[in-house]
Amino acid sequence: MSGHSKFSNIKHKKEKNDAKRGKIFTVIGREIAVAVKEGGADPANNSKLRDVIAKAKANNMPNDTIERGIKKAAGDVDSVNYVNCTYEGYGPSGTAIIVETLTDNKNRTASNVRNAFTKGNGNVGTTGCVSYMFDEKGQILVDKEEYETDADEFMMLALDAGAEDFSEEDDSYEILTAPEDFSAVREALEQKGVPMAQAEVTRIPQTYVALTSDEDKKMFERIMDMLDEDDDVQNVYHNVEMD
Repeated sequence: MSGHSKFSNIKHKKEKNDAKRGKIFTVIGREIAVAVKEGGADPANNSKLRDVIAKAKANNMPNDTIERGIKKAAGDVDSVNYVNCTYEGYGPSGTAIIVETLTDNKNRTASNVRNAFTKGNGNVGTTGCVSYMFDEKGQILVDKEEYETDADEFMMLALDAGAEDFSEEDDSYEILTAPEDFSAVREALEQKGVPMAQAEVTRIPQTYVALTSDEDKKMFERIMDMLDEDDDVQNVYHNVEMD
């Protein structure tokens, strides 16, 4: 699956998120709270918080909303009791799905995730049942319309900053890093004024699966929609090749 298709998916996802701005802001707000609890409220001394702020800006979260979230978390650090829970399972036609959650009620979240899979003719599996099909990478996507540059020069800039891979597509550039190098690469590019449509550590499928029947597509969309509506769900990764 090409980077062009990946970028189309991101744009589709962001358009969907624009219609559900409150959802994405809730998701990022929880990440801010956890980052502040783990490393403090000063982004200069907290690389995880810097990464979350970059993600917030890529999702058009206003600066004052970000700052309010940091202050609230800093003043309320003892009440932040979110825990990370990851679920793996299968969608229609054996497609692979990973759901990352941040929750203050594991029983509620487990029930909601299981329900989403069941309603879409899928099932939750055991830990590790599909995660081996994905590679964890730092991923930065840059919209060509937002950043005019010479592709070769940009590639050298990214590689010099520590990126593992660089690819150019019709409308975008994709930069991949090792997870542990993501913060340094993102900050180096940010300092050079590179605008980012997406910047986060993600899970990238090693291979993609095309759903051929309308029923499978419908069931898969049902799973995605139910997960998307759940505030406890932070990220959903899958290996379905989208149109």
